[in-house]
Amino acid sequence: MRAKASSLHSSNATAGAVDRTFSIAGQVLSAPRAAAGLHLVATPIGNLADITLRALETLAGVDVIACEDTRITRRLTERYAISAELAPYHEHNAAQARPKILARLAQGASIALVSDAGTPLISDPGFKLVREVCAAGHKVIAVPGPSSVLTALSVAALPTDRFFFEGFLPAKEHARRARLGELARIDATLVMFESGNRVQDSLRDLAAIMGGRDAAICRELTKLHEEITRGPVSELAAAADALETRGEFVLVVGPPPDDAGVMEQDALDDLLRAQLARGSVKDAVAHAVELSGRPRREVYARALELAKGTVNRTTGDDDGED
Repeated sequence: MRAKASSLHSSNATAGAVDRTFSIAGQVLSAPRAAAGLHLVATPIGNLADITLRALETLAGVDVIACEDTRITRRLTERYAISAELAPYHEHNAAQARPKILARLAQGASIALVSDAGTPLISDPGFKLVREVCAAGHKVIAVPGPSSVLTALSVAALPTDRFFFEGFLPAKEHARRARLGELARIDATLVMFESGNRVQDSLRDLAAIMGGRDAAICRELTKLHEEITRGPVSELAAAADALETRGEFVLVVGPPPDDAGVMEQDALDDLLRAQLARGSVKDAVAHAVELSGRPRREVYARALELAKGTVNRTTGDDDGED
């Protein structure tokens, strides 16, 4: 049964015209109408068999599924013969789609929000929608399930008692190195997303700042060509040229060693350059002293040395995140 594409303008919020069923291994199961409200449904990050029974029942039972890309979500709904309507909700139409979702919820609709893969809102659209739905007094129900963050942590063979999720690193080199300098001070395992076209550069920047730590490169998690590569960051970066860059990546880096405390000179320089490009020497020094563990006098002297070259080199380029 093919999922129907629709618009959030539809007014049949509480209609029961569609079959609320789903199919597993050829067996058709009925689903009750989902409770009114916004259901945040985690979907597989690769292997479609990773969907939970509760997620299937919810997707079959809602009035509409709001999704990033209807073509991607349709693969899931067709696999399990779910006929709920699909409506796009992504970063480019979110401002226009949110009022329509709120209007339907006010009519008593049940709406599921899914991302292309994994748990909604985790480096995916949805935060503003959830905030406005809560402010309007409607229910928000989480339907937990697959997450590339937790999947990567579980296979990285690195400490999991404390971790920090960074999401995507900045695209530009100076901003990325400055951010990695900040992350290097966090006493926890780090989890980062990266795209295939930047993963090699990010590994080299990681090696310059956290080269002695253990790490794992997780590529295409749960998919046919899943690959996990573990080792010191410096070794992973040295082999980066041979890395298969097709697919989606999660980088996991272990916490700093017990004797960590002073930032390497190259990392300090990258941090200062990035901060000088954004503001004054005074602000750059204050920020770098806090993160580097180096004496203020030393950081200030180095900032003065770099200031002129930084201003000249970054004219017209703010090194901000894309």
